[in-house]
Amino acid sequence: MKPQRSALATACLCLFAGVLCAAPATQNKVDDAILALKKKAQVEQLDTIADIDHARLATQAGQPMPAARVLLLSDAELNSQILKENIRAGLDLPFRVLAYDQSGEARLIYTDFDFIKRRHGLSAEFAPRFNATLEALVSEVTLPSAPAPTAQMAKDHGILSLFSAHDFETTVQNLRDVVTAQQDTLWFAEIDFTKDAHSEGITLPNAIVLLFGGPAPGGIAMRAHPAIGLDAFCQKLLVYEDRAGQVHVLYNDIAAFAMLHYGSSDRSHHALNERLTQTFKSAIQ
Repeated sequence: MKPQRSALATACLCLFAGVLCAAPATQNKVDDAILALKKKAQVEQLDTIADIDHARLATQAGQPMPAARVLLLSDAELNSQILKENIRAGLDLPFRVLAYDQSGEARLIYTDFDFIKRRHGLSAEFAPRFNATLEALVSEVTLPSAPAPTAQMAKDHGILSLFSAHDFETTVQNLRDVVTAQQDTLWFAEIDFTKDAHSEGITLPNAIVLLFGGPAPGGIAMRAHPAIGLDAFCQKLLVYEDRAGQVHVLYNDIAAFAMLHYGSSDRSHHALNERLTQTFKSAIQ
């Protein structure tokens, strides 16, 4: 019988190989945090849109990284009310909470309303409800927690945008097609904000957010910057139509978010920005 490898031996092999692996104890804390958040989300009547285990997916793709797992939870009514004020805020909806390993310590980070307000120039009207829901979620987790940093946050910070030459439906389908054709990319979910708003009696322009990501390139980009798994991974692609009928495509600048969270970025972040831009342009021009 082949002897089982101990956790310590596995950790040593990971260090010897020059890669960062998810430590079992920290991974367990991350998993426990996500489980607690999902249970509380049910109590708060939030819909689970995606539960993305960055570390395990990256490891399976041959790019080990520290434990990191992000949960996306939706309140369709609140989303719709915020989007009625500024449709571009859809790039930062729904609720996002990341449990992750930072230098061997399990932590929790989340996107609060102040972040969205600063980035999209929103009024403070929805802050109490938004933050109360977040506080109810985070209170279930014993890990050290904090909102995403906002000291450098200004309107449109880290937003990359393109114009589509096509109508809304064609743009969305072309983007789905080009993304799913990438062999190293996984499709996670999409949220039709317009449809959700209609069910709440709210009228919005055509707007949808597409959620996807590449575990291998993501693992490389997050290895020394795991907190960007809150904002930059998975990829969030907002497609919306303005009053003049122009279709806009918005997505996050990965290097900008690395700078926001860590004060540094590396070549992998800039390379991914270039790859994403070229991919999206091929679908919409």
